[in-house]
Amino acid sequence: MIRLTRAEAQERNRARVLAAARAEFTECGYRDAKVDHIAERAGLTRGAVYSNFPGKRALYFSVLAEDAERAAPAPAPATAGTAREALAAFARVWVDRLPLVTDEADGRRIGREVLPEILADDAAREPFAQLMRLDAILLGLALERLRPAGAPPVRLVRVAEAALTILHGASQMSAAAPGLLEPFDLVTVCASLADLDLGGGWPPVPPVPPTRPADDPWDPPDAVDAVRAAPVRPAGDGVVAILGLRRLEAVEEAVRAAPPGAGVTAAVVTGDPGELAPLARLAVADLCDCLRRAFPPSAWPGLRVVHDPAGTLAAAAGLAAVSDVTETAVRVEAGRIVARADGRGACHAAASAPSGPKRARSGERP
Repeated sequence: MIRLTRAEAQERNRARVLAAARAEFTECGYRDAKVDHIAERAGLTRGAVYSNFPGKRALYFSVLAEDAERAAPAPAPATAGTAREALAAFARVWVDRLPLVTDEADGRRIGREVLPEILADDAAREPFAQLMRLDAILLGLALERLRPAGAPPVRLVRVAEAALTILHGASQMSAAAPGLLEPFDLVTVCASLADLDLGGGWPPVPPVPPTRPADDPWDPPDAVDAVRAAPVRPAGDGVVAILGLRRLEAVEEAVRAAPPGAGVTAAVVTGDPGELAPLARLAVADLCDCLRRAFPPSAWPGLRVVHDPAGTLAAAAGLAAVSDVTETAVRVEAGRIVARADGRGACHAAASAPSGPKRARSGERP
């Protein structure tokens, strides 16, 4: 008989709890699900469940995050060539995932209580709002990459925000009023957003803290880029932004200020890894699954998103502790950290820090 290591046994028990929770939530819904019943389904004690997850809501978010991430492999090749075509394709993928009137027992209905749970908890609302902003940045950057060759730079994050507002609203209405929505109309409305000038322009440059020159080794751990659902080792030249769940929108400052060709990685950290980390995984995986299925690979945003619930990547960047308001950014060149900045504006500061013999121009747009 093969004896499992402690880590292997913990991982096996965690998988058993997740499988049991998925069955319980699918059968009973979130509100009526019981942790005791989940433990029975898993063949474990109630204490074993709580040793892996801090509570029922953490279990719920973890199940949904795992399901969203499992949907990632092998999307059909996308052929959208314009922002309008890509928004239409994105909306079709989104609509295809919505439950139908006849799907009462279908697993797709398991996620319909996410938003009520977020609204009921003030501690989750601001992180969720920032996750939606991160989703809009990712979608907006993808739309921008479809602009015609030679066309002037344009910021389409606000168009993405409008599209996501419509689609998330459609998700809620499909649960509250099944059969009300006409899917073709929803696709048409989202596609038409590409032709609207919503104004707003570029986000203002924030007050920028001073960067601190550095010469530190950069040896980050292997990770997974949530945008591409693929392993990545963020060791190349560019900017690494360590961002808490209340500061995620700051990553756009790094993207806009970074010189051409410089990579930008957002490492998402939180002071509540048990509950908020799986919510972050869920929000980003849901968006990126649709994005990969609707946009050609050439239009996928260059921004990489790495979930760092244990803070290991943050530690490689020199942070001993993280929280939901963390905002630290480092500039990496040739395997060394050459500059770092902390606090609001750190992403812009690190992205526009000296690069070799030349200094990147502050506020330069890619």
